[in-house]
Amino acid sequence: MQLFQNQQIKIYNSLSGKKEILKPINEGHIGMYVCGPTVYSNVHLGNVRTFMSFDMVFRYLKHLGYKVRYVRNITDAGHLENDADTGEDKITKKARLEQIEPMEVVQRYTVDFHNILNTLNFLPPSIEPTATGHIIEQIELISKIIDNGFAYEVNGSVYFDVHKFNETNEYGKLSKRKLEDLIHNTRTLDGQSDKKNPQDFALWKKAEPQHIMRWPSPWSDGFPGWHLECTAMSTKYLGEQFDIHGGGMDLKFPHHECEIAQNEAAKGISPVNYWMHANMLELNGQRMSKTTGNTVNPDELLSGKNKFFSKAYNPSVIRFFNAQSSYRSVLDLTDDGLLASEKGFYRLMDAVNLLENLSPSDKSTIDIKAWKQKCYDAMNDDFNSPILIAHLFEAAKYINLVKEGSETLSQEDLNIFTETINNFVYDVLGLKNTSKNDSGTDKLSGAVDVLIKLRQEARANKDFALSDKIRDELAAVGIQLKDGKEGTTFSVN
Repeated sequence: MQLFQNQQIKIYNSLSGKKEILKPINEGHIGMYVCGPTVYSNVHLGNVRTFMSFDMVFRYLKHLGYKVRYVRNITDAGHLENDADTGEDKITKKARLEQIEPMEVVQRYTVDFHNILNTLNFLPPSIEPTATGHIIEQIELISKIIDNGFAYEVNGSVYFDVHKFNETNEYGKLSKRKLEDLIHNTRTLDGQSDKKNPQDFALWKKAEPQHIMRWPSPWSDGFPGWHLECTAMSTKYLGEQFDIHGGGMDLKFPHHECEIAQNEAAKGISPVNYWMHANMLELNGQRMSKTTGNTVNPDELLSGKNKFFSKAYNPSVIRFFNAQSSYRSVLDLTDDGLLASEKGFYRLMDAVNLLENLSPSDKSTIDIKAWKQKCYDAMNDDFNSPILIAHLFEAAKYINLVKEGSETLSQEDLNIFTETINNFVYDVLGLKNTSKNDSGTDKLSGAVDVLIKLRQEARANKDFALSDKIRDELAAVGIQLKDGKEGTTFSVN
């Protein structure tokens, strides 16, 4: 018997706005699609947070014994600037600026994406399709939508007729937006004269002469609209209806709304039973933004080479930090938050490492089976990882009490206890057993802190020669000191 037969998962469905019991279309099987990155730059840390949340969902479903087909796409064409139907393709623009081929851009940043996710201990998806690899499927989908009367062609471009669709369907049901309100709040923009209405969106765009990425179609040499690829690829690999569609909160409108409309227009059915959306990641209480400089790349967070954080952080500490917040909550990334998570992570690992040395007794004074079910209850409640972690810290307390002799566990319960902890810490949360002293990072931090204090004393005594010598000799071995309002921090180059 598989675990899922005894565990009932509830998922918050963005479509209904409430938690619903997960009932797979095919018993024992789950089809899950998550919108992947547009590979024109280094992967955004906010996107990593989203992918990490769904990596945990994937892991838990697999742990329960479901056969999961997890599809996460790569957008390598068709994503225009500002998510609009005008402007330049993001990848083409990057290629033009760097004077390289678009597929060189795609290759570079796809490799970066995979490297970051591998470092953070992600499981690979079952299938990772690309937009450029499914142009034929997208053209076929457009033809069906046109044949069903929900799209029109103008000057070689094809647009989805939102108003026509809304006569028989409900455009906006996922994002809870009414078409009437969208009409009222839409300004007529120059360059959109081909559209019947500003709310219509592109299914196919005719390529301008300077546009590098183009494919032949019945309407023109051009490229598909951004929303179309996910509809084509999700249904190709998961069927016309599948279980779970995930992505960031920012994709709910218009991207996911358009996906629903395209599928209903082409096939007459809503494609997804459970829509899941991960919330935003902030940096020091503010939205991440390249224009304001309030942003940090994943590799900068991992290496410590940035202006926001006092040190480099272990990949498992970053995963642990992410899991301490519900995927549906806004998560504020701060140095204090990461430092607290680091302490909690190593405290948990210290306890876990004591497990193999615990001695069993004739009987148990702790109800391990009840504790075990609480761990499952947490994850069954919309993948509530913060509550799961609270139960894992409860387990850490039990471990220390058994070690001290204040509590006892039978051999059977000790086996259950050990297996359950390993399952949730490693298989579900995706953490790695990293000791506090494995890399020598904390010893280094302690040594540098001593030197920083000596330097502060030298400056207070106006011994600036010694102060500068400490700074310069640390710099010579790759340790940079940073003086700020909050004191002196360091980074390792």
